[in-house]
Amino acid sequence: MSDYPPPLGRRLEQYTLKRPDEVLLVSIEVDGQPDEIAVFKGFSSSLMNPTAFDPDVPVVPDRAEILSIDRLQSPYNPNDPRYLQKGMAWGEFQSLLSSLGL
Repeated sequence: MSDYPPPLGRRLEQYTLKRPDEVLLVSIEVDGQPDEIAVFKGFSSSLMNPTAFDPDVPVVPDRAEILSIDRLQSPYNPNDPRYLQKGMAWGEFQSLLSSLGL
């Protein structure tokens, strides 16, 4: 078993598998370029850029800087979002991951 944590994007996906009633909207920056990622039931999709068809290609690369994370009630409706928590910092969200063993 590896001592390294799973890749960043995979940890976010695993969180939504353990909390299927939530959607994460993750604001990131990769190499100076902003992106917004939706994570739901173990899958990630970019809302601003093309997403690869291959689920093994990470949507959130490990070099990404997480700017903020919004937790929303599922199902996600962009016209009527139901926020559980808005604008979480990465450090704050890591506490949630740790509490779930991720």
